[in-house]
Amino acid sequence: MSKPLGKDNRIPNDSKPLGPLFDFDETIRFDKIVEREKTLALCRFLKYKMIRAKFNKEVKIMKMAKALMLLLLMAGVLALPLTSWAKTEIIWWHAMGGFLGERVNDITNKFNASQSEYEIKAINKGGYTDVLTAGIAAYRAKTPPHIMQVFEVGTQTMLSSGAIYPVYQLMKDQGIKIDWDDFISVVKTYYSKGGNLYSMPFNSSTPILYYNKTAFEKAGLNPQVPPKTFEDIEKAAKAVVSKGAAKIGFTVSWPSWTLVENMHTWNDQPFANNNNGIAAMATELKFNGKLGTQVMEILTRWQKEGIFTYSGRAARGDQPTINGEAAISLASTALVGTMARTSKFDWGTGYLPKLSGYPQGNSIIGGASLWVMKGHKKEQYKGVAKFLEFLGQPEQQAWWHANTGYFPLTRAAIKALSEDHFRKNPNLWTAFAQITSGKTTPNSLGIRLGNFVAIRDTLEGEMENIFSGKKTPKQGLDDAVKKGNQTLKEFASLYK
Repeated sequence: MSKPLGKDNRIPNDSKPLGPLFDFDETIRFDKIVEREKTLALCRFLKYKMIRAKFNKEVKIMKMAKALMLLLLMAGVLALPLTSWAKTEIIWWHAMGGFLGERVNDITNKFNASQSEYEIKAINKGGYTDVLTAGIAAYRAKTPPHIMQVFEVGTQTMLSSGAIYPVYQLMKDQGIKIDWDDFISVVKTYYSKGGNLYSMPFNSSTPILYYNKTAFEKAGLNPQVPPKTFEDIEKAAKAVVSKGAAKIGFTVSWPSWTLVENMHTWNDQPFANNNNGIAAMATELKFNGKLGTQVMEILTRWQKEGIFTYSGRAARGDQPTINGEAAISLASTALVGTMARTSKFDWGTGYLPKLSGYPQGNSIIGGASLWVMKGHKKEQYKGVAKFLEFLGQPEQQAWWHANTGYFPLTRAAIKALSEDHFRKNPNLWTAFAQITSGKTTPNSLGIRLGNFVAIRDTLEGEMENIFSGKKTPKQGLDDAVKKGNQTLKEFASLYK
């Protein structure tokens, strides 16, 4: 018989083979060993399976976590660029700097924040003439902006250019309904052709009279009564200068616009033929007649007497008005916003002065409108139309007027103003009342000339010759008309 198992229940290490059979006790012991080993093996297997399952689960969780983190990362990193890429960019060139430029940015940002499809990029290109010059060059180079702000002097040039997409047609093509008849007539008429609006009125203004109430009071004048005639201006200017109440008795901004263009329409006299270019393209200038000569004669006399100061072209006359140096001035209604914000003295406004012996006409609009340029994609024009629609909304018009001094351009915008708006802001009322109460005649519908920019430049050059004593009033105006007529002829030859 074989040897018994050892005490540790292991089979002894013996060179002799075991017999073919075990006795009963040995069999039981061996079975126990086998069962124990099986149990241990099963435990090890189950433990392995558990560890493996846990590992697989952790791997799966880690993979899911990584995927989620990747998605979150992509969303976080790409969200802003994707939004930017999704917006269609619309380029708008404008001429407004300083305080007014800030208001342009304000209204642009309001539109951009109101929707997620389009992004208006408002870019200041300098002054009005700079924008017009740059726009023409860009169109020829086939890189025009979508929108250009062009002052009223450039209206005929834009109409004749062949470079524009008429606003009335744009809105019709985009299915946007605008009540064009709601625009105040003097504005709509000026920017229309054949009864249709070709550009979107934006910052419309007209010249008015400003006066320094503080200086008037120091000079013993009634500060509540603005000068109404040239005779009134002369008396007041002499009083404030002689008593040292103001350094300058009278000055102007935009000299051609305030002293010649508007003096003709306000006194119902022709500036050019064909109803100043409104009925048909003007071919002959007429501002060297009786009224034009009379105004220049008055101013040269006042200059010699020390009560009129020529401050220069464009808006250079604004500064002596703003700082109180000038007792009386003619300037754009757009100056109201700046005066209200910065002036440190009491001031007021009045209508343009009348010359005795002439009928009542009306002042004409200045400022600018927005022109849509050809050469862009259809989906971009949809954004242009949406932006112009936004600018035309009554609440936006009311905001623009209240913050800048430019006209509210529609009846709906006027209704959107508070009931006591004009009572609280009488200087904003002055210009609106002046232009809406004046008499509309063929001479007062506006002035629309080919290459008006060059004609105005010529006229102001001759006005400077007159004020410097190089030419008499009649000679200077005759020379301006002669040069201006040649400009009209050259313009007409380009657009036959």
